[in-house]
Amino acid sequence: MSSEPLAAGKLRWDVLRSMIYTHLGQADARVLVGPKIGEDAAVIDFGDRVFVTHSDPITGAIEDIGSLAVKVSTNDVASRGARPRWITVVIFLPEGSSLGLLRTIMEQVDSEAKKIGVAVVGGHTEVTPGINRPVLAVTAMGEAPRDKYVTSSGAKKGDRIIMTKGAAIEGTAIFALELRELLKERLGAGLVERARKFLEDVSIAKEASVAMEVGGVTAMHDATEGGVAGALQELAIASNLGLIAHEEEVFVRPETEAVCRALGADPIRTISSGTLMIASKAEGARSIVDNLAAEGIRAFVIGEFIDRERGLWFIRRDGSRLDLSEPIQDQLWVILGRHLRERKLPHR
Repeated sequence: MSSEPLAAGKLRWDVLRSMIYTHLGQADARVLVGPKIGEDAAVIDFGDRVFVTHSDPITGAIEDIGSLAVKVSTNDVASRGARPRWITVVIFLPEGSSLGLLRTIMEQVDSEAKKIGVAVVGGHTEVTPGINRPVLAVTAMGEAPRDKYVTSSGAKKGDRIIMTKGAAIEGTAIFALELRELLKERLGAGLVERARKFLEDVSIAKEASVAMEVGGVTAMHDATEGGVAGALQELAIASNLGLIAHEEEVFVRPETEAVCRALGADPIRTISSGTLMIASKAEGARSIVDNLAAEGIRAFVIGEFIDRERGLWFIRRDGSRLDLSEPIQDQLWVILGRHLRERKLPHR
């Protein structure tokens, strides 16, 4: 196993369990939520409040990398029901990078941080040999009342599954950026430009806040790598539950549908930062959906949690079943690897 090459994408669960989760330093009783499959942000006891923190790198996009890094890192803090407050930013630049590139990245970081309401409190910047594109790693931190945070593992049998905005939001934008010329030829410049602007929808801070204010939320998870399928899977596994969800209830924007069809990608399994998956008590699900709609955020009930023994199933429109207990490879890396192999894109 030690000589086995690692595939692009998230590490397999067995690797995480054997090599990561077994090397976590000193145990600390104040760590309420630590590393676990499906749990993307740590929660630490600070008395009557909790401190929530999460780190995320961006390596799969160049354009808007500063704003994207701020959004995706703060998303996992917001999905804990916490308010993002602070970030640190680590920037690795390729040799030969200009001051103009650095200025653009920091202007993006500054603008997005102000929109979300977080302060940049530290970080590190360097020119790094051996890389061919900027790499950003952002650590986001926030806080919440001790009795008002949620995890990915809090869902209960019978809870409804709510999805916001649509599938493959981030993936649609990255495809439009990285494969712009190819998609322009196939779909036209107008559609590609609309798809690129999906990056503006990557933050889930607002919908997380609205859902928490309504109440009845038992768990939340940002649909990052693995997309909607991956987020469903991680919520169920973290909560030790099964689930059944229906593709016919999943909203896919026309631009996403067109881009994914042109590239042969499955939008259900494509990275979707900006899509918040909410587990809600059954009696409160409609209220959450209605309150999100009042704030201009589309939301849809797509399934429910069931006993673990009944399995994790995503029912396709044609009636076939996608088994969500099996590992999910994100379509972003499959497609970019196929079209851009010579550029050797790294992994986020």
